[in-house]
Amino acid sequence: MASLNVAMVCLGNICRSPMAAAVLANKARSVTQMRILVSSSGTSGWHVGQGPHPTSKKVWEKAGYVHHHKASQFKVNDFFVNDYILVMDSSNFENVLALAPSQEEAKKVFYLRSFDPQLSQIDPLSSQYHQLEVPDPYNQAEDSYQKVLKMIESAVDGFINTVIPARDA
Repeated sequence: MASLNVAMVCLGNICRSPMAAAVLANKARSVTQMRILVSSSGTSGWHVGQGPHPTSKKVWEKAGYVHHHKASQFKVNDFFVNDYILVMDSSNFENVLALAPSQEEAKKVFYLRSFDPQLSQIDPLSSQYHQLEVPDPYNQAEDSYQKVLKMIESAVDGFINTVIPARDA
């Protein structure tokens, strides 16, 4: 069976990217055409080795997602082991692209929300790029994490519905 390697990337790798990894890893279990392997990392090294932010984990678990996480930092090598690198905001987008070893590898980098069917027409290099961002809920109220989860779920569904059929073709 073919496999697809996907990396979720945010700043600290304790809120958004582990939540996105939890959602995709759980939803990937229903994909029968291929194995989807999901990882997550941060562009900074501030939280390397730590678990997820407690509110982030609480929100994804309340939604029924099971996922174990330990923070890591995004490295150049991640380009070689992943088919898709899905970032949460423009800072992540720029930082990850700056590490791309080639133009070919840079083509793997997308805003996660560019797969949201409601936002897929937005050019990430246009002045509308901010609409593709998943806002950082770090240390905000639980409802901020809930909003982020909804954004992530919509984008992950779009990713699965876009990428899996394309890889099958």
